[in-house]
Amino acid sequence: MLSNLFKKIPALCTLLILSVTLSAQATIVEVRTVAGNFQINLFDEATPENVQNLLSYINAGAYENNVVHRTVPGFIVQMGGFEYANAFPPEAISTGVGVLNEPEFSNLRGTVAMAKLANDQNSATSQFFINLADNSANLDVQNGGFTVLGQVIGDGMAVVDAIAGITRFNFGGAFTDLPLRNYTSADGTNGVVPNDDNLVIIDDVVVIDTAVVTNPELNPTPNTLINPSAPESGAGLIVDNNNGGSGGAFGLWGLLALGLMVWRRSNN
Repeated sequence: MLSNLFKKIPALCTLLILSVTLSAQATIVEVRTVAGNFQINLFDEATPENVQNLLSYINAGAYENNVVHRTVPGFIVQMGGFEYANAFPPEAISTGVGVLNEPEFSNLRGTVAMAKLANDQNSATSQFFINLADNSANLDVQNGGFTVLGQVIGDGMAVVDAIAGITRFNFGGAFTDLPLRNYTSADGTNGVVPNDDNLVIIDDVVVIDTAVVTNPELNPTPNTLINPSAPESGAGLIVDNNNGGSGGAFGLWGLLALGLMVWRRSNN
């Protein structure tokens, strides 16, 4: 009997390893924009703090009428921080306290990571970005490493690349690399104010699959460049999560506003 058990141990170990691997890829969310939709498979098991943080904003409806406010071709497409409320420029949304940094995976093309403030690796709140290229040499080590919490799946990168190809305009502050559709340099010179026909508006970000196992074939690359003992530094910071304000936390009124959004979403 024992001999039969020993014979089964390799197979049992294989099943155990397989089950751990399968559980690593979970929730799928869809980013719905006027330029097309794309889906993100979140890494619930490996980056639980950041996934729960993102889902809290999604469930609160914080990304309704949000905008893609920054694109840098060959680098990133960034969103999640500003809402268009029929007035330009878009307004910063209410955010909670920063989330714990979890730099487990490498910032490769197609991965989704959290934006944060310089010199504060635990300051990510609502903003996130999609890597357009292999940014590991920079973002895997800068400011404690940028947390990769998911990956664009299917043909989603075709939509992301199309957004990255939209002409950018400099409106200062958080909008120095603002993508605008059907807008020209002449419009800017003549003082034409961008509106919802020009902005890349995110209608919403929604959860479409909560299964424990969704895309087990995904194999995110570990971040092997990060050095936990290295002093924290924001030198050369490229991805920031606000428009020059003081930080990610926003106090009691912001928390009440976020709570109100959750209540309003749950009662609709």
